Amino acid sequence: MAAFTCTSRLPISLRSEMRIASSTTVSLSTRQMFSVLPESGGLRTRVSLSSVSKNSRASRLRRGVVCEAQETATGIPVVNDSTWESLVLKADEPVLVDFWAPWCGPCKMIDPIVNELAQQYTGKIKFYKLNTDDSPTTPSTYGVRSIPTIMIFVKGEKKDTIIGAVPKATLASSIDKFLQ
Repeated sequence: MAAFTCTSRLPISLRSEMRIASSTTVSLSTRQMFSVLPESGGLRTRVSLSSVSKNSRASRLRRGVVCEAQETATGIPVVNDSTWESLVLKADEPVLVDFWAPWCGPCKMIDPIVNELAQQYTGKIKFYKLNTDDSPTTPSTYGVRSIPTIMIFVKGEKKDTIIGAVPKATLASSIDKFLQ
């Protein structure tokens, strides 16, 4: 299975555009620009509102995300709804599960961090990735409402949840709590 990471000139930029109002007299849209700045470990957002045209006849909602992306192989095994119990709940050692989807920008941002941590903690904690589009039952069972969400399980019990694209140090400190 493959994961997707955004790669382009730094900073990585994602553009989202949505038409928010339209009539026969005026059409308005918003444009958001997201910039991923690795050195600051954060996501910067710029939003602008603009008048587009005066002769639009129908109300429309248009969304799109533009990202230069490249498919990359990852060494993290995949878990899904059918393998969840045997791989996560019945595991003898702690398990970290990355809930993600291929279309999720923040998921793409933390993918390299999760891959790095999987190599760093080899033999101490198992890492799995669960694609929420392919396996919707498990995320629903555990109340995953936004992605990326990372959960840590110990002996089948959920012990920690990290929501959103967070710095490597935050993920590492969460993992370290369960290895002592």
